[in-house]
Amino acid sequence: MPLSEHEQRLLDQLEQQLHAEDPKFANALSSSPTRAISTRNVVIGVVVMIAGLLVLLGGVATQLLIVGIAGFLVMGAGVYVAVSKPKFSADAGAPGRAGSKPAAKQKSGFMSTLEEKWDERRREQ
Repeated sequence: MPLSEHEQRLLDQLEQQLHAEDPKFANALSSSPTRAISTRNVVIGVVVMIAGLLVLLGGVATQLLIVGIAGFLVMGAGVYVAVSKPKFSADAGAPGRAGSKPAAKQKSGFMSTLEEKWDERRREQ
């Protein structure tokens, strides 16, 4: 059952208040996931990992333990960069983007989650 216009406006106001009071919590509740993996981070991480592998092989070839350890650490840093989530300034940019299309997508995701929960509760009764 769809919400009436009045109910939709009330939920929109509640969501705006939540974003204003606690943006981190509101973003955690948002069902529209940000990109989990950044292509840029993966490319940089793979390049760093390959460089670390080359340093590790160079350390093994020259039998210098410290060079091998440094290569291994560089490889580990490359893997970390490749799998880490991109750091968007969501907290700093959230108030300025309140009227933009990405915020509307988050709103629809948040609203769809609420609607799904409402439907589940009605089915249980």
